[in-house]
Amino acid sequence: MGIRLKKLKGKGTFQRGVHPPGRKEISADKKIEIMPAPGKVILPLLQNIGAPCKSIVKPKQVVELGEKIADSKEFISAAIHSPISGTVLKETTVTLPNGRHVPALPIRGEGTQLDGQNLWDRLYGGEWPKKFDGKFSPTEISDKINEGGLVGLGGAAFPTHVKIAPNPKKQVDTLLINGCECEPYLTTDYRLMVEASEAIISGSILGGIATGAKDIVICIEDNKPEAIQTMQKAAEGTDIQIAALKTKYPQGSERHLIKAVLDRIMPLGQLPADVGVAVSNVGTIAAAAGAVLRDTPLTHRVVSVTGGGIKNPKNLLVLIGTPYGDIIEYCGGLTEDAAVVTSGGPMMGFAFTDFTMPITKGTSGITVLTKKDTKKAKETACIRCGLCVDVCPVNLIPTRLATAARHRDSDLAEKYNITACMECGCCAYTCPANIPLVQLIRMGKVMVIANRKN
Repeated sequence: MGIRLKKLKGKGTFQRGVHPPGRKEISADKKIEIMPAPGKVILPLLQNIGAPCKSIVKPKQVVELGEKIADSKEFISAAIHSPISGTVLKETTVTLPNGRHVPALPIRGEGTQLDGQNLWDRLYGGEWPKKFDGKFSPTEISDKINEGGLVGLGGAAFPTHVKIAPNPKKQVDTLLINGCECEPYLTTDYRLMVEASEAIISGSILGGIATGAKDIVICIEDNKPEAIQTMQKAAEGTDIQIAALKTKYPQGSERHLIKAVLDRIMPLGQLPADVGVAVSNVGTIAAAAGAVLRDTPLTHRVVSVTGGGIKNPKNLLVLIGTPYGDIIEYCGGLTEDAAVVTSGGPMMGFAFTDFTMPITKGTSGITVLTKKDTKKAKETACIRCGLCVDVCPVNLIPTRLATAARHRDSDLAEKYNITACMECGCCAYTCPANIPLVQLIRMGKVMVIANRKN
């Protein structure tokens, strides 16, 4: 184990942050299962940061697995493909866990669906090359990823082809593959590194070709020794390096990953490419390998279903567009003491109660907390202890941002740079007054953005 790096300029960690209980043992040893296709999927037409898609199919039209059903002419967007063979139904509207209402296309499954081992072999199984000898140009790789509708599968859902596309104005020298998965409970990336390491390596090499990066580093927190060992073995015979980083939240943030590995500071408002870096999640880069080498668009993803409130925790390969309720039912349902169901993890996820909502490309997990997990003291007045400031990984003053939001003071919120908040939840986690800092800051962001438009 350890750090396998020739030029590790960073210290393997970053300033501030927190150490919440990981609770990954709940699902870490659960091998990825292939969940059977549901009778119907619902595909929101906005599943990425950027522009939404528009339907390119009509009701009653028959579509096949992998067929493109929605697209956008905008550069920052990602096409949507059918994860099921069946018939398109009338366009509807769905509410996502973050509260946003978006149009969606339902598709009723019909006939035999690709399932089980055959589906796994299509997406992750079999042999994956480690040498390409000029077979693909950077533009060809980017175009195939774009055509496949790939987005960041770590949760941000930023269109992958935008990150991968060669940019003469911003030269990239290092590609970081993010396998940290610092969010408590979730084990999606961990299981992929253990079970689909060859696809990750192949995709990483393709990503290096596309970006022009000379160095490729796969970054994993040191609380995942099996993943580190598996990825080291898979990387043999390549120039890919494996970095075992210190376990700390939010180590998986792009900004803090770059600091921990390369000791480069990415100023607020800038992107990784501005400091010569490209960052991609391990699940995303595995999907990129499939898009380039097997022409498989993004139709399925791995989701962790975990927490003390789920009867049978699992890591599942599911169709994008599957209702949350179907996934929860497949895992045996909720326990009697289940209290909060969250899309994502407990730090950055969104709690929800409507189980008819579908998962999207950015859904990394479903975390079900119990009444004991969520028992909390009542909110009290801020005592100005400064703990939220001490742990904020982007050097903000969360308590002032929350105060500005409460008083609907847009100017004050702007002054303290509210839009720079990454909503990681470190402040709320440490607050002894139990102030809902993240919720207030989210509300403040909406206020500021609305004020800018007026």
